[in-house]
Amino acid sequence: MREALLEIKDLHVEVEDKHILKGLNLTIKKGEIHAIMGPNGSGKSTLCHAIMGNPKYRITGGEILFEGENITNLKVNERAKKGIFLSFQSPEEIPGITVDNFIRTSSTIVTGQNMTMLQFAREMQKMLELLDMSAEYRMRYLNVGFSGGEKKKTEVLQMAFLKPKLVMLDEIDSGLDIDALKVVAETIKKLKTEDMAILVVTHYNRILNYLEPDVISVLMDGKIVKEGDKELARILEEKGYDFVRNGA
Repeated sequence: MREALLEIKDLHVEVEDKHILKGLNLTIKKGEIHAIMGPNGSGKSTLCHAIMGNPKYRITGGEILFEGENITNLKVNERAKKGIFLSFQSPEEIPGITVDNFIRTSSTIVTGQNMTMLQFAREMQKMLELLDMSAEYRMRYLNVGFSGGEKKKTEVLQMAFLKPKLVMLDEIDSGLDIDALKVVAETIKKLKTEDMAILVVTHYNRILNYLEPDVISVLMDGKIVKEGDKELARILEEKGYDFVRNGA
């Protein structure tokens, strides 16, 4: 029986005075790949940002427990140090800061481990090869001029160095062609450990064909309304969300 890593109880979240999450309950276990699916505007990205502690997403009720600890009021950096990572749907461009410097600095701050330059270079080279990225990425400014696929690969690169316990992938498949999707999904699977949980937010079944989730939760109107295994994703793709709305 897997132990719970994340427990969300009766969570209510507002964004710009709009009530988005309306009493959401969710449990994610260690070692689990858990997919969240749902229509546009149902609250999927809001859920990820609330878990990460983004102050724009105001928690008005409920609680978030991580490894049994109530983290509802912790700041983003405090949650990151506890092992929570969010891959952004639309990563920001940061001129003047190279991929190399950003990842090395953030890794040192979050993990508390300071790799030597040689250790870092070896690990970076290994990860770049896994992600089918050239060595020149290291010296480019973070996400500046990157394609959609390059940005998403860079998010996975960050995940590799931060070594989180909970990985949240918010539409990691958007902007990826078939080849890049396969590379990203296979790298995520290689990075996953027995104690790491992965939360995948997606609209599409295609990435789930590679990641093979243990649980799929359907989020609609701010609540989890249905859960199932990977077969549920296939049914949703075939029948749409009316299948769930109609009480199936």
